[in-house]
Amino acid sequence: MKKWIVGRPDPKAVDVLSVQGGLSPLCAGVLASRGIDTIEKAAGFFNQQENAEILSDPFLIKDMQEAADIIQSAVDEGKKICVYGDYDCDGITAAALLYSYLECIGGDVTYYINHRSEGYGMSPDAVRKLAKDGVQLIVTVDNGISAVKEAALAAELGIELVITDHHQPGEMLPEAAAVVDPHRADDLSPFKHLCGCGVALKLAAAMDGGDHSMAMEQFSDLAAIATVADIVPLVGENREIVRQGLHYLENTENPGLKALMEAAGVRPPVSSTTAAFSLAPRINASGRFGSAVDALRLLLCDDPDTAAKLAENLNDLNSRRKKAEAEISEEIHEMITNDPSILYERVIFLYGEGWHHGVIGIVASRLCDKFGKPVFILSDDGEYARGSARAPEGFSVYKALSACADVLTKFGGHSGAGGFSLLKDDINALNAALQRYSAEEYTSMPVKAIKADKVILPAELNIENVSSLKLLEPCGEGNPSPLFAVPSARLQKVSALSEGKHTKLEFIYGNISVTGLLFGQKTDEFPYKPGETLDMLISPEINTYNGRTSVNVRITDIRRSGISQSRYFAAKDTYESFKRGETVRNELIQRIVPDRQELAAVYRAIPKGRASDMDGVYYSVCSESMNYCKFRISLDIFAELGLVRTDIYNETAEAIPVEHKADLDSSAILRKLKETAGMAAV
Repeated sequence: MKKWIVGRPDPKAVDVLSVQGGLSPLCAGVLASRGIDTIEKAAGFFNQQENAEILSDPFLIKDMQEAADIIQSAVDEGKKICVYGDYDCDGITAAALLYSYLECIGGDVTYYINHRSEGYGMSPDAVRKLAKDGVQLIVTVDNGISAVKEAALAAELGIELVITDHHQPGEMLPEAAAVVDPHRADDLSPFKHLCGCGVALKLAAAMDGGDHSMAMEQFSDLAAIATVADIVPLVGENREIVRQGLHYLENTENPGLKALMEAAGVRPPVSSTTAAFSLAPRINASGRFGSAVDALRLLLCDDPDTAAKLAENLNDLNSRRKKAEAEISEEIHEMITNDPSILYERVIFLYGEGWHHGVIGIVASRLCDKFGKPVFILSDDGEYARGSARAPEGFSVYKALSACADVLTKFGGHSGAGGFSLLKDDINALNAALQRYSAEEYTSMPVKAIKADKVILPAELNIENVSSLKLLEPCGEGNPSPLFAVPSARLQKVSALSEGKHTKLEFIYGNISVTGLLFGQKTDEFPYKPGETLDMLISPEINTYNGRTSVNVRITDIRRSGISQSRYFAAKDTYESFKRGETVRNELIQRIVPDRQELAAVYRAIPKGRASDMDGVYYSVCSESMNYCKFRISLDIFAELGLVRTDIYNETAEAIPVEHKADLDSSAILRKLKETAGMAAV
């Protein structure tokens, strides 16, 4: 079960936004739920301030004037300039943007992007190579803010350095001719959430006299992809960059982007979701499985035939990425099947030999979403191991790594994600330190939450209301697609889609009939039957078919009505504590020992001959006395006795046909529990 957090917008604010702002009640409800609860805030969100520029003056960013002047002088004097990018989508697009601009204005320009094996940021070896190649000015994009030693080396070698970055600075800034980063402590610019390509866009605008028109027309397509790929908040100036950028992307004149869209099967209209999940992964794949220069060459390519070949290469690299991700996931599945205790720890900690460093972060993110826990994944790197971590809101990866700094050789990151390295001999020590830190810092571990904007009423599920939600686009980090709660819907019909890979539901909500789509839910594993009352989280969509327009919904999550999620998570905490061998409080012991009647009820609810979702089975038997901890212990007892097959990774259970009656008293788990309960009662 995922934790649901459902917003409750102030009705007065909704009325004001609806009546005075001219918004639909549904759109107004979403905004109010997100704290945009006045006309002024809504005007700011929609960038409708009178007599105000949507994009702030680029020269408000500290050192931007100096950077523009230095680069322009280098162009005028014919100096050799190197644009130094990074190997992810943000760094590659930023390098393409600035290289293209400097080439257009007559600069003698080259580029350099690290191979992933060189690590992130400026490399001393690269600086020396560029010096030998006659480079006189290096301009970094999406990196450089921490390059203190590399900046000193560049100065020693006679190379002028301009840094443009968007990452958090350290205690000391590099000694450079200009350091452009909105996060500088002395920077007074109004918008701090630009990605690296966004900063490069601002630099191009600054070099064009401060007017954004040229930069937006020529390069906002690249900046839009980078902005959604780098998961910076899609608010303020980023919202405008993406809004315009997606428009220009649909009609892009960049042969490389055209070829990439063709290879990815992308057709207009192009949404932020399409850019994030179809285009950005292919650009990123070059830095993960080939060379980031492959993607940069594509984005700089003028010849359509060459661009098509380069785009197809990125497609192949992306397929390799998917294959490597699937292989690692399969290994992890096997690991957890053999040792389920991995999932019962406060932090999921996994190590594998030969796992590709370019995808372990993706796998960590997927596992964090799946299990709702912090996930740390490591792979070997010679005598060292390198790792990536992801965590749900409420757990700081950076703080956890800081607490374990004595066993790490290098680490960095923020609250939700991080990277680190250490000696392979210290892997077990790191795991122990992370588990100890989590136990000391969290009485109850944070869990993955899904945030819905509000409960949507049946009367609000109409074409006019749902169509109005397009006003909120582009959606992404900081401005997610609207999500609504639907309580107490009565299931009418369950149908298979795509040969049972997906499921279509028809349900009654209030006085209306609704069609809902559950993508990724196999129909034969769907745990609910017509007639049951369900709660859902949904995204409404407009569907047009055979000239008829209607409202359909995508279902994000679903559960049986009446389930107390606070009770569920408290009982789950108790179960995992029990599985870790920790002492369960005396007052809880009596409540987690199942009696024969309860065991029989659980066993009857488990389908025979097919795997069924554990939560779905639990929903069918939960009661005042049957909490989730007792339910899972019941499954453990049945698995011990050979009556039930459980898949802890996929969280499914299946009853195994048996010809003999099982003796419950032979269960070691049940005997131990009863003994402990007896002691607690005394």
